[in-house]
Amino acid sequence: MTRFVFITGGVVSSLGKGIASAALAALLQARGHTVRLRKLDPYLNVDPGTMSPYQHGEVFITDDGAETDLDLGHYERFTGVHARRSDNTTTGRIYSDVIARERRGDYLGATVQVIPHITDAIKETVVSDTDGYDFVLVEIGGTVGDIESLPFLEAIRQLRNDLGHDQTMCVHLTLLPYIPSAGELKTKPTQHSVKELQNVGIQPQMLLCRSDRPIPQNERQKIASFCNVRPEAVIAALDVDTIYACPIAYHEQGMDREVLKYFGLPHDEAPDLTRWEKVVHAIREPQGEVVIAIVGKYTALLDSYKSLAEALLHGGIANNVRVRMEWIDAEDLETDEEAHRRLGKADGILVPGGFGARGSEGKIRAVRYARTHKVPFLGICFGMQMAVIECARSLAGLPKASSTEFGPTEEPLVGLMTEWAQGTELLRRREGGDLGGTMRVGAYPARLAKGSHAAEIYGETEIRERHRHRWEVNVHYREQLEEAGLKFSGLSPDGVLPEVVEYPDHPWFIGVQYHPELLSKPFNPHPLFASFIAAAQEEHRKHSAETASP
Repeated sequence: MTRFVFITGGVVSSLGKGIASAALAALLQARGHTVRLRKLDPYLNVDPGTMSPYQHGEVFITDDGAETDLDLGHYERFTGVHARRSDNTTTGRIYSDVIARERRGDYLGATVQVIPHITDAIKETVVSDTDGYDFVLVEIGGTVGDIESLPFLEAIRQLRNDLGHDQTMCVHLTLLPYIPSAGELKTKPTQHSVKELQNVGIQPQMLLCRSDRPIPQNERQKIASFCNVRPEAVIAALDVDTIYACPIAYHEQGMDREVLKYFGLPHDEAPDLTRWEKVVHAIREPQGEVVIAIVGKYTALLDSYKSLAEALLHGGIANNVRVRMEWIDAEDLETDEEAHRRLGKADGILVPGGFGARGSEGKIRAVRYARTHKVPFLGICFGMQMAVIECARSLAGLPKASSTEFGPTEEPLVGLMTEWAQGTELLRRREGGDLGGTMRVGAYPARLAKGSHAAEIYGETEIRERHRHRWEVNVHYREQLEEAGLKFSGLSPDGVLPEVVEYPDHPWFIGVQYHPELLSKPFNPHPLFASFIAAAQEEHRKHSAETASP
């Protein structure tokens, strides 16, 4: 029997429902249960794919090509279970599907209403594609009391009746603020939040209380009494120095034990948290430090690069070093002199993905600095394209090389595939014939050249990675660029789309069209990030030796 755990939030947003959901799933996994996580988002966008990174943070991509909420990245990193399209839905998608059904006549002329049609669609989404899992954890975005969340909460209320209380559980995440002038934690925000939840017919069975300090027993008892839960089910979610300590911290508070006890499942035997203890130890007690300069376009909101930051951290875990990230706005690198000043102390340089012309020249300067100063470099998606353009301009005698994404150009080194392969056999060989003219999203295979640095890092020549882009490097320039020194070491299986480029004469210089950060885990770092940080570590040793020399 699949058991459903619904995670709601109250008081304020950004309390950490996604991390709490992922940590609970990891604990259940450690006890031998199979888990699946999903997220219900109340906003009206069909998905976050068209939303600005400043609005919503990064867009996390699944193998099956879904553009989803960044919390699905946390789910994957904590559990290793690959998310699917069915694991994230929004109000916009629910309404879109219901309206499409109405237009087809599926409702046989009935008046379409929020109840039962919208709530039925939500319930169908929650329970679909869940066979074979012991637990399905469902996070509801937003906070209790939001107007847009009401249909989702009503659907949960109905599901508890449909499935039975022995198959469903509600966990509510709240805030316990500390008031310095009063010298105490205040429980009223939690009480009011639970009351709001009860007003829509949902009684939580567990409260997860965010706090920056331990919760006194009398306060815990007060919360239990006013909120109609057992004192043991009032779990303190104390601040931690790393999110990867959450499974350990929540277990110490008894979260997983109380969940299993509620469902009448064995709970006395302690879970095996060895891998989490190793991860936390590596983060807290590193043997050294490296500095990675990240030259991006959305550095004003670092959630725009959430998976990237985590993957760099994972690379540090693999090499037992702390990774200090220096975030640099690409627009600030206006000159080569400024690039030298900002990048001079970096042990590694990373140019991540992005869209549009803004900041592109600064990214190209960062590429040039890494190439000429032999600093380890990793270019991802847009970053790889900027590396190709930099090579064309600086080494291949193509000073006007550019991307059609930035406007008309005489040398389209990067463009929509429909632009540079129109009418050729290359385009006809692609599925559907117009893949390059639309967003290429999801997992795709690639072949690495034998003997290349990339193949050495992966330990194989057949790989599969996740993509999210429209523009492609123009393969017709391959010969000219390779003569200039930039090797195309990875291509799509049909040889049409460049996937990996590298400089063989550089200590570590790799550009990839895909997003390797999306597959990295703290207990299984992506090989590219592990190798990149190892190269940065070697660069750091070189810097240290030069500084120490008289």
